[in-house]
Amino acid sequence: MTTRHGPAPFSTARLDALPLRVAYADEMAAVLADPALRAFTGGAPEDEEALRARYARQTAGSPDPAERWWNWVLRVRGDGCLAGYVQATVRLAETQAEIAWVTGAGWQGRGYAKEAAVGLVAHLLGGGVVRSVVAHVHPDHAASASVAAAAGLVRTGEWAEGEERWFRGDR
Repeated sequence: MTTRHGPAPFSTARLDALPLRVAYADEMAAVLADPALRAFTGGAPEDEEALRARYARQTAGSPDPAERWWNWVLRVRGDGCLAGYVQATVRLAETQAEIAWVTGAGWQGRGYAKEAAVGLVAHLLGGGVVRSVVAHVHPDHAASASVAAAAGLVRTGEWAEGEERWFRGDR
């Protein structure tokens, strides 16, 4: 599940999930440049410099020793380009991971988000550390709800900050 330097890579049928590195910031800035990607979460696209700074913080890890930040970029094996990312905040005491996924606008509609989320959940639950997975989905974001369902998460009816909690695993 993890290596000495962070999360272990994993693969799906078409994607390689590679542990986040600051060096990916320039390519990822282009992947994430479409403001429409933030329709449900807010904010604006980050330029290369801001993304490099964020990736440096993320790869340094959580300041909380009971929490791990695991982040991967998604490389499309067929063409070698980056297409998005998946991430997990792992709370060790709870053996729970809170996950998220983003696929760049140019790669949407091809099933990459579902494939990546299914692979991420399998990777997390199969690694021996994580026993449950949580995602938060905006009620109007049908595509993300479909991704969560494909990854085996179910609606809980619980809400936080305007998003519904989805869950899979041990309670």
